[in-house]
Amino acid sequence: IILRLAISPMRAARQLLERIQSHGIDARLEALKELAKLSADPSFATEFINMEGLATLARLVESGTQYDFGEMLAFTLTAFLELMDHGIISWDLISVSFIKQIAAYVNQPMVDVSILQRSLAILESMVLNSHSLYQRVAQETTVTQLITHLQVSNQEIQTYAIALINALFLKTPEDRRQHIIRVNRPVKAEMAHQLYVLQVLTFNLLEERMMTKMDPNDQTQRDIIFELRRIAFDGDSDPSGTEKRKAIYIKDYKMLGFTNPVNPAIDFTQTPPGMLALDNMLYLAKVHQDTYIRIVLENCSREDKHECPFGRSAIELTRMLCDILQVGELPNEGCNDFHPMFFTHERAWEEFFCVCIQLLNKTWKEMRATAEDFNKVMTVVREQITRALAMKPPSLEQLRVKLRSLSYSEVLRLRQSERMSQDDFQSPPIIDLRERIQPEILELIKQQRLSRLCEGSCFRKLGNRRRQEKFWFCRLSLNHKVLHYGDLDESPQVPVSDIKAVLTGKDCPHMKEKSALKQNKEVLELAFSILYDPDEALNFYCIWTDGVSALLGKELGSDLTRSDLDTLMSMEMKLRLLDLENIAIPEAPPPVPKEPSTYNFTYNYG
Repeated sequence: IILRLAISPMRAARQLLERIQSHGIDARLEALKELAKLSADPSFATEFINMEGLATLARLVESGTQYDFGEMLAFTLTAFLELMDHGIISWDLISVSFIKQIAAYVNQPMVDVSILQRSLAILESMVLNSHSLYQRVAQETTVTQLITHLQVSNQEIQTYAIALINALFLKTPEDRRQHIIRVNRPVKAEMAHQLYVLQVLTFNLLEERMMTKMDPNDQTQRDIIFELRRIAFDGDSDPSGTEKRKAIYIKDYKMLGFTNPVNPAIDFTQTPPGMLALDNMLYLAKVHQDTYIRIVLENCSREDKHECPFGRSAIELTRMLCDILQVGELPNEGCNDFHPMFFTHERAWEEFFCVCIQLLNKTWKEMRATAEDFNKVMTVVREQITRALAMKPPSLEQLRVKLRSLSYSEVLRLRQSERMSQDDFQSPPIIDLRERIQPEILELIKQQRLSRLCEGSCFRKLGNRRRQEKFWFCRLSLNHKVLHYGDLDESPQVPVSDIKAVLTGKDCPHMKEKSALKQNKEVLELAFSILYDPDEALNFYCIWTDGVSALLGKELGSDLTRSDLDTLMSMEMKLRLLDLENIAIPEAPPPVPKEPSTYNFTYNYG
């Protein structure tokens, strides 16, 4: 064993400091290069800082004029950053002129890559380690200037620039941070484009994981899948016996919804989404553990045919989100389509996934889907997400609210509404067809209401509460001439010709009584009366109002009639136009040809 003797940190620091302050350029360059290497040593760093070496480096940077060589400045900045990272002295001691000089390197359009990289790193450390320096850095450089560094091809520069932008957003007070992104006045086109570029390039950092296949033989990666199982089923203690343990693992992985429960790693070998899907699942399981466990156990308790496979869903959802947000694609010139909510959270991508996986589980339940409906569910979820993103929610919480309102039934309603509002449905021929069909549909609704009256209904008597509650029955005669009503053992009649009026809600005589006013709001809204004599009235619920109005030849004005009319009209129009799909309908009917001059071309059958 050879004992290597070296000079002490104190002596090394003194020698390097003397060489750095020398006038020879070559000697200074070699000294700075050696300093950049030794600065990572805590003992050396302590001695060098005690000798005011850090202040010397700061003065050299502030002077600026002595640094005609980019390599020399790069070594100086590297040594400075390494020395500061030891935490021996506070960042608050940095002078304003030093900050301005470093910011100048960042703001210059043409600067050496190594200098720019280290300057970005120094500014990021300033922002993260000192509130006062954050304010200074924010004054000297802006997010707009930093975004220009994201358009270069050097990925390291992009990474350091995004890190500094994130640090600025992180330290910005919440009210100011929201003001930057959620400003009430419209964002200018250039700023919107730069934010779009930042969004695209930030998501492009996910491309490497998205295109990385999982190695089924990599134990480290397999441990992540095992962690998903442990969190879901609290499997801290493993059963004894290899075969028994393997059988339980296969069962658990099947409950987790993996396509290959024997070896779930195979599910992550397809790219995209590759390992990015596993990253998302692990984030959900660790950060939103209650949500993760609830989703898994909720599906385990459903019938086999209605369970939503979590593993398969998470992988497919990750692929879908990558496609929607165009992960891996370059920014488009002139595009301003940025989403403010992605700038309001440090882990915006992962949080976005967590919101969407809950939406998927909710939609699956609303559709009462089975395994055969998987692709159909994913299509609906994609539509829900794209519709919500189009509303530009300012935060992830607002995204949750908008997705909550976009239920499966609401999506179906929007689809139908959009189809009906298409140009074809607003053309004169279609409008004319609707006008011709509407009387037929209204007549159909009237006949349905009258049929309901003929069937009759049982009603609860309202009045003296001291008496025992009683019910009575009412129906329309088959010839639509007489209303039969009364207790089951009575059969009084009211001729239709004797009906004077129909009253609803508070106008009903029986609802004006004090006892009736205490009824709940629903009873008040549904109540109506048929006046056939000044002293007597029949009390019914509003499901009969349309039928009585039809008997009297009056317009059917209830909400139920309007809803039925819209539904039946929509169905009838679709059936009538089924054969004309993808065929352009002319605005006007074709012209009638002129009458021929002679009819000699006709054939006489006689």
